[in-house]
Amino acid sequence: MIRKSAVEMAAALAKGETTSLALTQAHLDQIAAVDGAVHAFLHVDTEGALAQAGAIDKARAAGEKLSPLAGIPLALKDVLTQKGVPTTCGSKILEGWRPPYDSTVVTNLKRAGIVILGKTNMDEFAMGSSTENSAYGPTHNPWDLTRIPGGSGGGSSAALAAFEAPLAIGTDTGGSIRQPAAVTGTVGVKPTYGGVSRYGLVAFSSSLDQAGPCARTVLDTALLHEAIAGHDVRDATSINAPVPQVVAAAKSGDVKGLKIGVIKELNGDGYQAGVRTRFDESLQLLAAAGAEIIEVSCPNFEYALAAYYLIAPSECSSNLARFDAMRYGIRVGDEAGASAESVMNLTREVGFGREVKRRIILGTYALSSGYYDAYYGSAQKVRTLITHDFIRAFEKCDVLVSPTCPTTAFKIGEKASDPLAMYLNDIATIPVNMAGIGGMSLPCGLAPEDGLPVGFQIMAPAMQDQRMYSVGAALEAALLSKWGAPLLSQIPALAGSK
Repeated sequence: MIRKSAVEMAAALAKGETTSLALTQAHLDQIAAVDGAVHAFLHVDTEGALAQAGAIDKARAAGEKLSPLAGIPLALKDVLTQKGVPTTCGSKILEGWRPPYDSTVVTNLKRAGIVILGKTNMDEFAMGSSTENSAYGPTHNPWDLTRIPGGSGGGSSAALAAFEAPLAIGTDTGGSIRQPAAVTGTVGVKPTYGGVSRYGLVAFSSSLDQAGPCARTVLDTALLHEAIAGHDVRDATSINAPVPQVVAAAKSGDVKGLKIGVIKELNGDGYQAGVRTRFDESLQLLAAAGAEIIEVSCPNFEYALAAYYLIAPSECSSNLARFDAMRYGIRVGDEAGASAESVMNLTREVGFGREVKRRIILGTYALSSGYYDAYYGSAQKVRTLITHDFIRAFEKCDVLVSPTCPTTAFKIGEKASDPLAMYLNDIATIPVNMAGIGGMSLPCGLAPEDGLPVGFQIMAPAMQDQRMYSVGAALEAALLSKWGAPLLSQIPALAGSK
């Protein structure tokens, strides 16, 4: 049962062929069996998950009207607060903290009757592309345990690929949903900025952060998207507009007459040969399904990476100032007579990891007197140019596409000592966050060089997220017809439970 889609599990629940308790226990058993090797979870809430599942079973037995995903288990990235459940953001500085409130995403999950299995591993405060920056050790890719599962949300994507959960929540600041989805052969969506509430999402970069759905199929992802999206008065950046009809789009999968723009600047040199091969094959399948493929140019995208690594660290420098040892988390050097400044300095030195410190220092410098206009101010001007590139491109086509990542999953430790090489993994995903539009990654095959998953990225205008789902569903159906079975059926025996 755990290898089925969430839609198939929901159908089995509706028919009385299984219960949420049985389904939840099966996934808890899978976590116990494989997570010692994968390390997708930081905390498994066995008691809480079984209690949620039992409540859903009682409600179903009583004839209550339930949501489409009621009783389905989910893995939650450890950057979203859940009342009474440890929330660390992958950092020692928050070790032992149990939030007194639920994030809006968690509130919406509970309202939909979705069972939260536990919190997943991540790069510390969502800063990374490999989940190697977690203070609690790296997560391993179920396709090859020597390789990274992407980041920062590698725990959520690895949980899906290892069949530890059929659904997951991630967050995406520069690709942290889409890049892990690409390298694990799963589906991940960054909704339009403001489409899903950020209340209770521990902030890294407030103008870029966005929570979103992760799953193993496009339709499962759409159903989860619809469950967590919507306006929230507690989030000043939340969009007060109807949620795009993503489920209907995922069910239709119609691309006849659609214009699909291939971004020239995201399809050039520097991409692994196998990534290019699978991407080109996917374009052919979409053309065969009735779409028109054209090439578009977004010339300012070449500056996106540099601008991002000024804007995001600047905002992180401000946001992470709140972790001062005074209110929550660990406290170091609190001996008699120690000053508050000394305690704060010692706690931040011990509590923050190397990458977080690097970005705080970079951001503080970019915001400092005499440098603000030259660095942060200029980066925001580049951001505007990137947004205008998207606007002009969408005047010519309905969606834009590119490979999600330049390469397949690299070896753990391979890029750990080279920050720039690590940052380049997000070269194709960052422009989406800079413009605040929607982006999706879905698997489009295995690279012939190494047999590892390749991701196909789809981008849509703001609040037109349904377009991504239409194209994603069409490509998924064409690929399934070509392969004869889901891509994850080829995953190694580690995750091969029935």
